[in-house]
Amino acid sequence: MIVLRAKDVRFDVTYINLREKPDWFLEISPHGKVPVLSVDGRPLFESNAIAEFLDEMVPPRLHPEDPVKRARNRAWTDFVPDFSADFGGVYYAADEVALAKRMETARRRLAKLEEALAKERENDGPYFNGPELCLVDAAYAPFFMRYAFVETRLGCGLLKEFPLVQAWSDALLANERVVGSVADSFEREFVVNLHRRGAKAAPQFGSMPDAAD
Repeated sequence: MIVLRAKDVRFDVTYINLREKPDWFLEISPHGKVPVLSVDGRPLFESNAIAEFLDEMVPPRLHPEDPVKRARNRAWTDFVPDFSADFGGVYYAADEVALAKRMETARRRLAKLEEALAKERENDGPYFNGPELCLVDAAYAPFFMRYAFVETRLGCGLLKEFPLVQAWSDALLANERVVGSVADSFEREFVVNLHRRGAKAAPQFGSMPDAAD
């Protein structure tokens, strides 16, 4: 969604219930995951593959033109699954003990990003490569968005330990192309998910709301 919006591509969205995936969705998503992009009736799946396709097909280019820098950017998008698993563990932590362990693991991932921001862009940002949004930004932004939402209640202050990452996250969450990429029901559905997973932060958002269809 972020890449589509950054490129001003017109598109339609169909939301599905990931707990009850319809058969038609499983037929076009071999891994059973979202997003899926239908291009002239041909489905593309996996976020990075979709983003790379869009960057090849639709201007403006969000990858660096320099081939070495482009390859390094791709390496940082490949880091997203490891990062998201540990960073997401912070906002899904079940109690104080789990939160402390998750924060320690997340710190190691965040330290790598802090170093990357210091070395990769060689400028003041505010995004991963500099003043313009890139595919690395689009890959990490959803996880910063979820963390920022829970941090309003959790108050663990984790990103304050990594000023470059904090500034990067702040810039992404001030970008309308990022914040407008989620459904209107995003916050409600995320709180539902926090409750379902028994997250420590869940009760601070009140009782479990009804999930959207």
